[in-house]
Amino acid sequence: MNVNKLTPEEERVILHKGTEAPFSGEYHKFEDEGTYTCRRCNAPLYRSQDKFDAQCGWPSFDDEVPGAVKRVPDADGRRTEIVCGNCGAHLGHVFLGEGFTAKNTRHCVNSISLGFVPEKAVANQTAYFAGGCFWGVEYYFQRAEGVISTRVGYIGGAGEKPTYNEVCTGNTGHAEALEVIFDSSKTNHETLARLFFEIHDPTQVERQGPDIGDQYRSAVFYVDERQKQTIEKLLDLLKAGGLNIATQVVPAGTFWEAEDYHQDYYLKTGKQPYCHARVTRF
Repeated sequence: MNVNKLTPEEERVILHKGTEAPFSGEYHKFEDEGTYTCRRCNAPLYRSQDKFDAQCGWPSFDDEVPGAVKRVPDADGRRTEIVCGNCGAHLGHVFLGEGFTAKNTRHCVNSISLGFVPEKAVANQTAYFAGGCFWGVEYYFQRAEGVISTRVGYIGGAGEKPTYNEVCTGNTGHAEALEVIFDSSKTNHETLARLFFEIHDPTQVERQGPDIGDQYRSAVFYVDERQKQTIEKLLDLLKAGGLNIATQVVPAGTFWEAEDYHQDYYLKTGKQPYCHARVTRF
């Protein structure tokens, strides 16, 4: 993992869990559109549309990029600390039930823990697809043009940090899913979604080939309204072609990375997918 060199003041806050003075940060009164990133590792953390003025002296957000921020008990025993899910950099604290926005959540973040990428400069985007065993879904997306990285994991259920064994019981509600980071200057969400609908059977209910269970359902977890509209357009095309579509279209929640032995499974083993094959549908 690559990390940026920090100034002494950045180290005080980011590594040693300090706090910058209120009303002093670069992003306290800042309204540009774009993505807030981790100052230490550049991972995307927050979107400008989720930022609001809580009159507290620090940047406030009522939502995060799915799976980007981890919550851990604070050393003071009272508050909940928030850290970068990628590198563990200290961001600030999260507070619930204050009523500032409809989401009733406030991520109170130190400006010094953040970077910012303007909307026009944002090239990397994220998408989440579930269509049976995540090994096979990852196999095809890893070969798609414009895909930067992939991770298999669990999304769409209840509870935190589910394990593979827990998900396999069918009791957590999670789906086996793939997180795709892609370069939007080289591909787009629609192109990737078309691939998704051609590498699995979107008519099967709570299964994919020999794998049976709710965790193998067909679903797209969208991160914004544009992705939702794209999927709905493709579903209309598939339905017009006579397919009885079972694919769910739901907003993305927290994505939990699966165990290491599931990552890059077919690259590691040299095997071929057993229940995924590409079929032209468009």
